[in-house]
Amino acid sequence: MIEQRFADLSAALGRLNSAAPRIEAWGEHLARVLDSGGRLLACGNGGSAAEAQHLTGELVGKFVNDRQPLSAIALHADTSAATAISNDYGEQEVFARQVRAHGRPGDVFVGLSTSGRSQNVCLAAKTAHELGMTTWALTGPIPNPLVSLSDDAVVIDAPGTGTVQEAHLAVVHALCAAVDASLGVPS
Repeated sequence: MIEQRFADLSAALGRLNSAAPRIEAWGEHLARVLDSGGRLLACGNGGSAAEAQHLTGELVGKFVNDRQPLSAIALHADTSAATAISNDYGEQEVFARQVRAHGRPGDVFVGLSTSGRSQNVCLAAKTAHELGMTTWALTGPIPNPLVSLSDDAVVIDAPGTGTVQEAHLAVVHALCAAVDASLGVPS
């Protein structure tokens, strides 16, 4: 069983090589946005929330070498706002309402969902797009609504949720490396 999991991950990462130019372009775009005072909003549920928070943590802190802190917010991490919004407006609004509060035209939104069908992430992507934000998705296999609602996506073609999430971590690290490279931070 474990050997099969590693084989699935290896195959997914091999297929991910074709997304390298896209991830590099995302990093260049995100670096320009963040360096000019814009922000990144990211969200997901469960393991995808952990990956979104990993992304924002690397940007606010540092990925490898020291640099200026960059504005990146994991929307699910504000538990008081998330639970209040869920209680008052319904769970599908939990991220969209925060996008309305924090997002500005030109900012970047990243939605992570292994299925691409999480209603709260999909509504947040739709809201971000309506606000004039750049919208990106990290998902599992297509077709799925989140890819359709986003300006661009990195899709992980893998048979299991765990493998998709493990590959998403590789994408998060590659994106952070691309941001740092674009900002001239030594690797």
